[in-house]
Amino acid sequence: MNRLMINADMGESFGPWVMGLDEHVMPYVDLANVACGFHASDPHVIRRTVRLAIEHGVKVGAHPAYPDLVGFGRRSIACSPDEVEDLVLYQIGALAGICQAEGTRLHYVKPHGALYNDMTKDPELFEAVVRAIRDFDDTLPLMTMAARDNRMEREIADRLGISLWFEAFADRAYDSDGRLVSRKVAGAVHHDTDVIIDQAVRIARREPLTAIDGSDLVLEADTLCVHGDNDESIAAVKAIRQAIRALETGR
Repeated sequence: MNRLMINADMGESFGPWVMGLDEHVMPYVDLANVACGFHASDPHVIRRTVRLAIEHGVKVGAHPAYPDLVGFGRRSIACSPDEVEDLVLYQIGALAGICQAEGTRLHYVKPHGALYNDMTKDPELFEAVVRAIRDFDDTLPLMTMAARDNRMEREIADRLGISLWFEAFADRAYDSDGRLVSRKVAGAVHHDTDVIIDQAVRIARREPLTAIDGSDLVLEADTLCVHGDNDESIAAVKAIRQAIRALETGR
């Protein structure tokens, strides 16, 4: 099997307000999606998070968002494609500067929240994000959602010369198209550790998941997103790491 990289959102604290348990999650992931200041974080938190990633040998990725601190970037904002291109470029550049100061580099880009969801539904927004990455550094992959049909994303990325990393989620329910079920729907987020680990293993093996309508769904993912904002989720992250590494080594 291909190695399934584990990623997590990081650096989402702001001033004295703490979000997430980054110090506990970082040792168990391969990729850190670092908030760039538009939906969360501040320059000091960003730099501290980059240092923590370096300490644990974790690759740093930019986690740009709509300018929405109050809504944590989970609200769609009526930005034009040109505006999206510019705000993504701005955030990538800010994080890349801090990475350079700390002796590391940016490795990929994963948009956050509503921007992440909107770009998968709107080809013009998706192309805007890809253009921003291409114009900054065309060797950076874009992380986007693995779905039943990713032809739109592949066509745009191929045309503009950007590689894609497809992402799946261990703790979220999927609809029949392979899109995440809205958090407003009951059962959209898995809380049972056994269910989360089982879904992670199925994704790693490229075995069918059960969509919310009961249909089978196979996701071809390069990376698995995990969350760690409480003790239970930290335990799940550790268990997922162990289960996936056991698959890779055949143990």
